[in-house]
Parts: sequence; structure tokens; C-alpha cells
Amino acid sequence: MTRTLDQPTLTAPDHESHPLGPWLVFASAVVWSLGGILARLAEVENPWTTIFWRAGTATLFLLAFMLLRDGRAGTAALFARMGPAGFAVGLCFAIASTSFVVALQFTTVANVLLMQAGVPLIAALISRVLFGEPLRLVTGLAIAAVIAGVAVMVSDSLTGRVSPVGDGLALLIAFSVATATVITRRKSGIRMTPAVCTGSAIGCAVALAMSLATAGSVAVAGWQLPILAVFGMTLGLGMALFTQGARLIPSAFAALLGTAETILGPLWVWLVLDETPTPRTIVGGAIVLTAIVGYLIWQIANQRKIRRTAPPAL
Repeated sequence: MTRTLDQPTLTAPDHESHPLGPWLVFASAVVWSLGGILARLAEVENPWTTIFWRAGTATLFLLAFMLLRDGRAGTAALFARMGPAGFAVGLCFAIASTSFVVALQFTTVANVLLMQAGVPLIAALISRVLFGEPLRLVTGLAIAAVIAGVAVMVSDSLTGRVSPVGDGLALLIAFSVATATVITRRKSGIRMTPAVCTGSAIGCAVALAMSLATAGSVAVAGWQLPILAVFGMTLGLGMALFTQGARLIPSAFAALLGTAETILGPLWVWLVLDETPTPRTIVGGAIVLTAIVGYLIWQIANQRKIRRTAPPAL
């Protein structure tokens, strides 16, 4: 069997980053950020129907990817080897994607986005408490800046009203994504493509049941299908890129780069639909972007320092 990018050939110690890791995670944020504009273009009334087609296409995309790369026997072996850790990652992604839709029925998008901005902090705390992965001061400051930036971005529509269900689900989303990030990092020897494929399949099944219960059908117009297909492929590709990159860099770093999706989403809507973002969105996005770029520059400089001071290999 030939080596592929998706195979666990690259590793990095807990305190270090492989140079490819940040770019893969950032690429996943770019791909995922297209979701907002694609959802708007599809114009599907029932959100559960959108999730069904999105998750279903993502499942087929990931399955086809593995079959082409590894064949039927290799793909079956990948699913067999993913084990409890892989299933947990898939379950986390399924919980996050479905909880997002339900949360929006009880609370605002602003509240959900603000809680999702806490993913890097949650991932850092989980890694620190359970595995002793260090949380540097610079990392903490970057996380704080991202949370502050997102707060500014959504401050126009933040509400002081507390919704136990909506806000609780928003917090569950943050914990699910953070947990998946940490597991992926700790189990870097396991290929997580079958895991996220499993998660997409679970999300598709849940969405099918909910769509039939609320709308009685998952049918959409013919012109909507290509858009929903691209929507699903971006979900699958983003998952594959994220799980591949997240195992190569510290958990907090991966989660921090993932927040780039928050600022890129409004950018595509502005460019494609000509919806001008509010001044607070621009200011908050600038804060988030500055924090991410600044931390990335520091991370690159720090890794170069580690390589210069490392003893030569025997």
C-alpha cells in the first residue's frame, strides 16, 4: 500500500508543531467558511433537510476518497482500526453539527458563535489537565484576544436572555469540537478519516429522522442539489484536513486556527452577495485575524529556535 497524506507518517512532540499542521488546519477553516454562503445560495427552508443532504454528501465524499486511496479491503481495515478513539471523534463531530441547528431554535447565532470562540481555551484546559500539555502565556493571550474579537463581532446581536437549552447546546458544541481536537492530537497514529465519515453518517441519520418528522420529506428542487452537493463536499474535505492537521500541532493551536472560519464566513457573504459587514464585525474580525496571524508568526519563530538548539541526531 502506498503512503498518502492521510496516513500517520508525520508526528510531532506535544510541545512542537510539524510545519504542515497549521496549514492543513487553516485550510480546513477556509473550506468550512464557505458553508454560510452555500447555505444561503441553496435556500432550503428546513434546516434539517440541509443537514441531511450536507452530511450525506460528506459521507459519500469521504467514503469515495478512502476507497480510491485504499481500496475496499484497506477501507474496511481503516474502519476496524479506528477503535474507540476514532468513534469518539466521529461522535463529537456529529453532536456538534446537529446541536448547532437545535441551538439556533432557542438562542441567537451571536450567542452560539461567542461560545464556540471558547473552543481553543477548552481544548487547552483539557490537554493541560488530562495530559499535561503545556499552555504557554502567548497561547493564552492569543485565545483571550480571539474570544474578545468574536465578542466584538457579534455584540450587535448579543442578547442577555439566558436560554438553558440553547446556551447549553452551544456549550456542548464547544466541548465536542474541543474534545475531538484533543483526541485527534493524542491519537496521532490513528487515521481519523473513517472517524469523521462515521460522524457524518450519524449526523445524516439524525437529520433524516428530524426532517421527516418536521417536514415529512427531504426532497429539494433539482437546481438545489448541486449546491448541496458542494456544501457536503466542503464539510467532508474540511473534516479530513482538520483531523490530519490537528494531530501535528498542539490542541490549543489547532483550535485557535479553526476560529478563522468565524471571520472568513462573513467575508465570502460580503464578496458574493454584497452584504456589507457592520463596523463591529470588521473591528472584531481584525482583532481575531491579528491574534491568529501573530500567534502563527510566534509559533514559527519558536519552532525554528527549538530546531536550532536541539542536539544533533546521533
